[in-house]
Amino acid sequence: MNAAPASWTFASRACSVFKARQAARAQLVEWGLHQACEFAELLVSELVTNAVRHARGIVRLNLSAADGLLRCEVEDSSPLPPRPRAAAPDDEGSRGLLLVEVFSSGWGSAPTGWGKVVWFELPVPVPAALNA
Repeated sequence: MNAAPASWTFASRACSVFKARQAARAQLVEWGLHQACEFAELLVSELVTNAVRHARGIVRLNLSAADGLLRCEVEDSSPLPPRPRAAAPDDEGSRGLLLVEVFSSGWGSAPTGWGKVVWFELPVPVPAALNA
C-alpha cells in the first residue's frame, strides 16, 4: 500500500484540533482505512492539542500510508521535544503522550529547521484498492 501523502496547515487555535481530526478521518476514509479512524483521530487530537498548547504559529498535519503503516506527523514551531508526564488520578490533562504510546506501534519526535515534528505510526491492513 502506497498512498500519496496528505498535508494540512492549521492556525495555532483550539478549533484546529477538531479540524485536524476531521481532515484525518476524511483522508483515511478516502484511502479505505476506515478501521484506523478511531485510534488515528484520538492520537491526532492529542498531538495537535499539544502543538496548539505549547507552540506559536502554524501547525502542520502530515499523513502517509505505506507498507501496512499509517504515519502521522504534527509539526510546530517549538524546538522543545515532547515529554511524557505522570498524571495524578485527579488531573484533567498530562495523559496525551501516554495514549499515543499505548495505542500506536511507535512514536517519537525530531527537530526540524523551524521547530519539531512529533509522529506516530499505526499498523493498517492493506486495502485491495491500494494493493493493486
